[in-house]
Amino acid sequence: MHQYIEFLTSNPVLSLAWIGIVVALISSMVKEKNAKYKTITINEATALVNNEDGVFLDIRNREDFRKGHIVGSVHILPSQIQRQNTPELEKHKAAPIIVVCKTGQTAQESANQLSKDGFTNVSVLKDGLIAWNEANLPLVASKKK
Repeated sequence: MHQYIEFLTSNPVLSLAWIGIVVALISSMVKEKNAKYKTITINEATALVNNEDGVFLDIRNREDFRKGHIVGSVHILPSQIQRQNTPELEKHKAAPIIVVCKTGQTAQESANQLSKDGFTNVSVLKDGLIAWNEANLPLVASKKK
């Protein structure tokens, strides 16, 4: 124990960085456990869409969505979700909603908001479209409007 204390006192910057990483990791785990949404894999997402009429909700910007998105996905910006301006999703209120972004990180806030707005089955695609591309799954491009 004496060695730990000696290390902490002789390396304060490194010690603070280590403590910060541990706190961030713990808070991330607690946040994920308390979230009203689930984080799901690509296989789980495709099963939800195929077996339970789930809907992919792409929250990336319009340009990225047009360049390539999952077939049949609905495009809504996070700002629309925050303003509760989601008429395209109202008919899917009880269906599984899979929120998709580029990496899976920004989708979490939108998923939380959708859960607060009364959507009962909200999930986030783990690692987002990066994982989708790595699995060599198809994307479709939209025509420019």
